[in-house]
Amino acid sequence: MSNSFIEKCINGDASLDEIDNYIDEWHDSDSDINLELHEFLGMSWEEYSLWAVKPKFLAWIINARRKGVISSETKFLQESQPLAARSSNTKESLESINWLKSMGKI
Repeated sequence: MSNSFIEKCINGDASLDEIDNYIDEWHDSDSDINLELHEFLGMSWEEYSLWAVKPKFLAWIINARRKGVISSETKFLQESQPLAARSSNTKESLESINWLKSMGKI
């Protein structure tokens, strides 16, 4: 594999919604690829953990990589651009608040 999914997104050669195709490729590869899924996708374990909990963070992960932000979870969240959380429904807002509390961010 010449470039990971993350690298291809950064270079404009893949879009965020193609991640499932890369995951399918990893699953279909059997033993041809000796990488963990997060490695195959080009993510650190911390980035993968963030994405697995909140898939919407994929855009943040790629943006952080573009800007050269250190990929540890704490640095990633602290150095990301400030964002306003918005939701179209109360349930999603409460889920986000509960997740931030569980991560010790609020």
